[in-house]
Amino acid sequence: MTAPTPITPEARTIPRNAATADGKTNLVGLTRPQLRAALVAAGTPEKQARMREVQLWQWVYQKGVRDFDAMTNLAKDYRALLRERFTIALPEVVTRTVSADGTRKYLVRIAGGHEVEVVYIPEADRGTLCISSQVGCTLTCTFCHTGTQRLVRNLTAGEIVGQIMLARDDLGEWPEPGRHPKDETRLISNIVLMGMGEPLYNFEAVRDAMQIAMDGEGISLSRRRITLSTSGIVPEIPRAGTEIGCMLAVSLHATTDELRNTLVPINRKYPLAQLFDALRAYPKLSNSERITFEYVMLKGVNDSDEDARRLIRLISGIPAKINLIPFNEWPGAPYERSDWDRIEAFADIVYKAGYASPIRTPRGEDIMAACGQLKSATERSRKNRFEIAAEAGLPQPERIVRRPDAPDAH
Repeated sequence: MTAPTPITPEARTIPRNAATADGKTNLVGLTRPQLRAALVAAGTPEKQARMREVQLWQWVYQKGVRDFDAMTNLAKDYRALLRERFTIALPEVVTRTVSADGTRKYLVRIAGGHEVEVVYIPEADRGTLCISSQVGCTLTCTFCHTGTQRLVRNLTAGEIVGQIMLARDDLGEWPEPGRHPKDETRLISNIVLMGMGEPLYNFEAVRDAMQIAMDGEGISLSRRRITLSTSGIVPEIPRAGTEIGCMLAVSLHATTDELRNTLVPINRKYPLAQLFDALRAYPKLSNSERITFEYVMLKGVNDSDEDARRLIRLISGIPAKINLIPFNEWPGAPYERSDWDRIEAFADIVYKAGYASPIRTPRGEDIMAACGQLKSATERSRKNRFEIAAEAGLPQPERIVRRPDAPDAH
């Protein structure tokens, strides 16, 4: 019998400070108290620290300015001090790929040469930026490409909020001098923490980055336009509600513990009963602030009518929306996408029970930017489909055996 997929232990990562290679402190990612303390430590008089904090915050996060010399409401000698002690640095965009449907995928390099992926999805009424919180992932979900990449480290708050800033750079979204766009006119109107990594295993950095993104004197995104997706790290769910306050999405994908133990192995640590107890107690939960359940549709695995009925029973009493996600295949994937009529039948059962059940349109598949496909370029395709199936405890895929006399296919 094949051993089941192990639960990777919670990662212990070494805290990183904001200092760069030249010893300067990066201002991006510092909270307001941290920024003020850094300015005082650099020689800013205590009586001026609050004013300087506000000025710098607006230059960096509201106007997108990176050059201290362009901060014209600061005295020249103070700008010189800032240049000497600080920097305003973002992760490096290594590649930018644009899908036929307009989706943009950025391969981003952070300190240490590690890479993560960021995706921008334009739609008629919104623009959604999908950002990452870790290099790799610790959860080994068997349907997810990122889950086949081992966890390297957590991102810092600066590296997380920096993803928003570099996307705004690419989209030309920073306001022109003297004007600030309203939320509804923005190209980036929504943020989803659905990229690489489990956000709740990097809680403090995610919290600090999202508080920067929501700050009214900076990037100024509404908390209701930010969605944090978790695989179900039960102890951190209440903290997400009280300390971040954004919308919550849960990667569910199965309606029994037996199946979810395979698809989402963290379920062995926090089974469905514990998860749903935490969700029913989630702060701010209401009909206007529903929990989104993400459910990837896997052919013959979790897409039956009975699965749909169990799902309805599971979420009973929770204001909820169910996003049905057609499985986005990746090299070596051990699953197939459910047939379209099966997905529609599943959605119809959920809808008739009184829950919104939109079927997510796959975006960016041609550039491997769709849900579940993100993985840094250096890690792509290191495991083949036979290794992945073995780790997941699944039957081995059919091997293609070519006859000796068969011509090569090109």
